[in-house]
Amino acid sequence: MKLILKQPSPRQREFLRADTRFVAYGGARGGGKSWAVRQKALLMALHYDGIRLLLLRRSYPELRENHILPLRTMAEPAADYKELEKTLVFHNGSRLKFGYCASEGDTLQYQGQEYDVIFLDEATQFTEYQFSTLTACLRGANPFPKRMYLTCNPGGVGHSWVKRLFVDKEYRGAENPADYTFIPARVYDNKVLMKSDPGYVKMLQSLPKGLREAWLEGKWDQFAGQFFPEFQEDTHVCQPFSIPENWRRYFAMDYGLDMLAGYFIALSPEGKAVVYREIYESGLIVSQAAQRILDCHEPVECFLAPPDLWNRRQDTGRSVAEIFAGQGIWLQRAENARESGWMDLKEWLRPGENGPALTVFPCCHNLIRSLQALRFDPNGGGDAATEPHEVTHAPDALRYFAAGRPRPPRPEELRPLPEDFHFKGEKQKDRVRAI
Repeated sequence: MKLILKQPSPRQREFLRADTRFVAYGGARGGGKSWAVRQKALLMALHYDGIRLLLLRRSYPELRENHILPLRTMAEPAADYKELEKTLVFHNGSRLKFGYCASEGDTLQYQGQEYDVIFLDEATQFTEYQFSTLTACLRGANPFPKRMYLTCNPGGVGHSWVKRLFVDKEYRGAENPADYTFIPARVYDNKVLMKSDPGYVKMLQSLPKGLREAWLEGKWDQFAGQFFPEFQEDTHVCQPFSIPENWRRYFAMDYGLDMLAGYFIALSPEGKAVVYREIYESGLIVSQAAQRILDCHEPVECFLAPPDLWNRRQDTGRSVAEIFAGQGIWLQRAENARESGWMDLKEWLRPGENGPALTVFPCCHNLIRSLQALRFDPNGGGDAATEPHEVTHAPDALRYFAAGRPRPPRPEELRPLPEDFHFKGEKQKDRVRAI
């Protein structure tokens, strides 16, 4: 048998020993991720007689060069490779299948199949939908462990969900924190690569700041293709403060049944804006979305919304804007030119001598996360990517605010709200702070 086990690095040893349901390994480039995946797959196939394993990459050429060819050599003579099935069949009954998922539709071919262990190599190249669909395949009436091993680098279409689960450790619903392990690794942990190719490290060190921080240092707040590299938490996220009464309030929203992303924004007389409250909820029908906004009891100057909310629906003949008006919220149509709107927002975020014109309260964590995760359109140009859709709602809402040319209040316009002011049920003209 030609199984060759080299001495793993300390980080690789952690990966090989990790036994939680989901294990992610990586961060920076050059940490020896592919080698660790091959060793782990081979060891599990040999240790557990009859175990079923699946190893996935985004594209077949990557899969073939990085895993199929090396593993075929490593596994001889303990396994035979079946070209038609793209599977290594071990003499002890274990099976290691190789697959790829170039699109979300490709994931459907695995529905209904059962695997004990799934390796998702370069997981940030997969969407959250692909990841969630594949987790349903981790099952089987046998004593074998049920695990998913992921390797990852900052960037890519899956950057947001990988960062949420393994780096930020923000869990939702039934997600159990005890199921997730993240093992960070950098090129400096890979002594073999450092010795055999010192030029690789120098190449990483010479990269521009954003790429260098992501690829060399493994920082998840900066990555290649990031649409808002100017957005920095230490600069744009401010400590909450009591907003003065004379600041204008705005509400900007992006709405669909999949998500209501709405933001209350205050604008100072000097033209400084702060995003101080967030609504980020899915599954709300129109009347529920309107009520959710009303329940915040925040009087505002105007409600900015995308133009498609004025399209009449075939089932009722009424538009979303009309239904909102029926609930007591009169929407204002926002400018929806994407590239110019993004440029407006970048101007608000641009750090100046006195800091950026727009800052965010920490409670708006979905906006903070989405601004960091949004990528450039892969087709080129100055637009942002529209996928993954989950991270586009919050930036779109903020873009409507920036494109709306909000104006700060003038001293002569300011007047306090009456003591008997009531938000719900009042006419629109009685809800504004300054007219």
